[in-house]
Amino acid sequence: MAKNLSFSWLARARWNVLDMINVIGRGSVPTYMFYEIDMTWAETLRQELKEKGIRVTATAILLKAIGIAQRLHPASRTAILPWGRTVTFNDIVAGFTVERYIGPQPAVFFGSIDAPDSKPLVQVAEELRAYGEDEISTVPQLDIENKFNNMPWLFRRFILWLGMRFPKVRLRYLGATFGVSSLGKFGCTMLIPPCVSTSTFGVGAIEQRAVVREGRIEVRPMMTLILNFDHRLIDGAPAARFMQDVQKLVEGDLQSYIEEELRLLEQGAKSKSPSPAYS
Repeated sequence: MAKNLSFSWLARARWNVLDMINVIGRGSVPTYMFYEIDMTWAETLRQELKEKGIRVTATAILLKAIGIAQRLHPASRTAILPWGRTVTFNDIVAGFTVERYIGPQPAVFFGSIDAPDSKPLVQVAEELRAYGEDEISTVPQLDIENKFNNMPWLFRRFILWLGMRFPKVRLRYLGATFGVSSLGKFGCTMLIPPCVSTSTFGVGAIEQRAVVREGRIEVRPMMTLILNFDHRLIDGAPAARFMQDVQKLVEGDLQSYIEEELRLLEQGAKSKSPSPAYS
């Protein structure tokens, strides 16, 4: 019977994500909300930018929208400290998962982007691209996490323990005020992520679905967005209002926040176009 079994040590490249789930998520009261997001506006925006040679992913749009919604809903960016104290983080930081390979071993890393609510959308998209494509050693957050994986188990747990108790330590190592995990590119239609922050989002694939609009059945690009929130820190109604704002932003309200950026991009595209020839 033993001949049919093979044993190996847990790969170090996976320790970081497991520690986050086991330490940061411990004691949370996860509660889930499912929303169907109409991605028509977002997909149209992506196509318009693509025609200008600018690649913006749905995740970049989502990070900016959630960041703006977090600005409006402080309870969504809180953390609980020992003995019932809570802390609200003033600086919004987008967190997201990214899969990279360490040798032959796939590993989940946690990327972060500061101030997604105020940064240009194109810059958010470029930082996302770097996390997925650049060498790990050239992306500071990935480099830190990769080194962290190779540290002794007790030391890593001690750092996480400190982060749970002292906000300044948490900001240094665990700065994200919300988390996003997406498996949409693999065809996954919905995902319930671990509760590693007060607001953690699972993002499904964008797919054509039949929906009812003004009494008519239409086919539109739809995406399932799931919020996993810690019920110790935020109740159902405030969480729902937060999600409603995220939905409105992704479905088109984000336009007013990026109009100036789009105008500058349009001006830049025109200035690069060749001058008309006259005969």
